[in-house]
Amino acid sequence: MSTTLPGAPSRAADPSSPPTDPPRRRPRALAWQRWISPVAIIVIWQLASSTGLLAEDELASPLRIARAAIDVTASGELPGGLAVSLARVVAGFLLGAVVGLALGVWSGLSRWGGLLVDPPVQMLRTLPHLALVPLFILWFGIEETPKVLLVALGVLFPIYLNVHAGVRGVDPKLLEMARVSGFDRREVLRHVVVPGALPSALTGLRLSLGIAWLSIVVAETVSSDSGLGYMINDAREFLRTDVIVVGLVVYALLGLGTDALVRRVERRALRWRPEISGAGS
Repeated sequence: MSTTLPGAPSRAADPSSPPTDPPRRRPRALAWQRWISPVAIIVIWQLASSTGLLAEDELASPLRIARAAIDVTASGELPGGLAVSLARVVAGFLLGAVVGLALGVWSGLSRWGGLLVDPPVQMLRTLPHLALVPLFILWFGIEETPKVLLVALGVLFPIYLNVHAGVRGVDPKLLEMARVSGFDRREVLRHVVVPGALPSALTGLRLSLGIAWLSIVVAETVSSDSGLGYMINDAREFLRTDVIVVGLVVYALLGLGTDALVRRVERRALRWRPEISGAGS
C-alpha cells in the first residue's frame, strides 16, 4: 500500500483532468532579427565613408555602390556579363559532375576501378587547380575552353571524393541482404547503393558549386573579354571600387542562391531521414 505525505499532491492521474500540453518549442527568431547585423554593418560603413574615415578610392560607400549597380544594370554590362558567366559555370559544372560521378561510382563499386582510378585522382586533387590557368591558356588559348575546363576540374574532385566515400560507406549487411533477396546488379545499385551514397553525394554537390564560382572568378579575371570577372578586372584598371564590389556581391549572391537550391533538393531527396524531415518541419 502506497503512502502519501500530508499536503503532497497525489501522483495518481485524475481521469477528469485535461491532458497536459506537450512542451512547446522555442519560438524561431523573427525574420527581421536576422538582418540586424548586416544592416548595422552597412550603416557603419556608410558613416565611415561619409565622415572620411574610409577613403572612397580604397572602398566605395554603400550608396555609391548602389548607384553603380543601377548604372551597370541599365547599361546592360551586368546582365550581359552575368549571362556569360552563368553559361560557363553551367557547362563546366555539368562536365565535371558527370565525370566525377562516373569515376566515383566506378572506383567505389569495382576493385579494379579503385586500383586504376583512385590513386591518380588522389594525386591530382592535391594540385591547386587554379594554378593551372597559365597552362590552360597555353594549351587551349583564351577562348571558352580553358574557362569551362577550369570549372570542370574544380567540380570534379569534390564530387568524386564524396561519391566514392558514399558508395564505399554503404552498409555491407544491406548489400548482402539485397543479394540474398535475388536483386541483380542494377537493382542493388538503384535500391541500396544510390540511397546510401546520396547524402554524401549531395554534400559533394554543395562543395563543388562553391568551387565552381571561385574557379570562374579566377578564370575570367586572368584571361577573358566578357563575363563578371572581366567586368571586375576592367573596373580595377580604372580604380572603380564600386563596380568591383558590385561584381563581388553578385558572385556571392549566386553562390548563396545555388547553395540554397541544393539544400532544398537535399531536403526533398532525403525526406526519409529523421533529422532531415524534422528540420524541414
